[in-house]
Amino acid sequence: MRRKPNLASRIEKCAHFLVSNPCTLRGNWLAMYPHRQLYIEIGCGKGRFTTQTAKATPEALIIGIEKTANVLVIALERAEQDSLANVLFINDLADDLDSFFAPGEVSRIYLNFSDPWPSNRHAKRRLTSQGFLQAYKKILAPGGQIHMKTDNLPLLDFSLEQLISAGFEITEETRHLHKDGPEEIMTDYEVKFYEQAVPINKCIARISTY
Repeated sequence: MRRKPNLASRIEKCAHFLVSNPCTLRGNWLAMYPHRQLYIEIGCGKGRFTTQTAKATPEALIIGIEKTANVLVIALERAEQDSLANVLFINDLADDLDSFFAPGEVSRIYLNFSDPWPSNRHAKRRLTSQGFLQAYKKILAPGGQIHMKTDNLPLLDFSLEQLISAGFEITEETRHLHKDGPEEIMTDYEVKFYEQAVPINKCIARISTY
């Protein structure tokens, strides 16, 4: 991806939304920010879902994690434009979440249109593979949830199998989320898919309490 013009200066203007060293806030996110719940979106992209979710749930602190600065800058600018007080971003991979968040600190994880990594030899890179799911279990609170959306049916089927194997309970599953019209906040990708009549799959899973 070509570097966006004036990327550094654009990020600097919105730097108060960017957490440069998230490890220093581990275990203290909700103490530093007066909200009742902590939600994270892994692979937040341009931040449409992240910022709109923040507006819709002012009682929660929403943290978007995105590895590509070229994309993340748009999310930062959206947060700045809306003057949001309950959203932050981390410019990093999601490979070491345990160093960012303490056990039980996160109430909800959003996985929206993650890379399906279709080749079997890349299965471990999928954000719903066992390695990632075990990491999520460490940081999720009792009854914590994973909300996943994808247009990729094989990824959904793989994810459902992996979630159950990891000890999660599937509480919601649909193969056509917006069949009767928009049901909820959408990502940028999702808006395009909806306009093209591409079915959206969704599941919600929570840590089993039994």
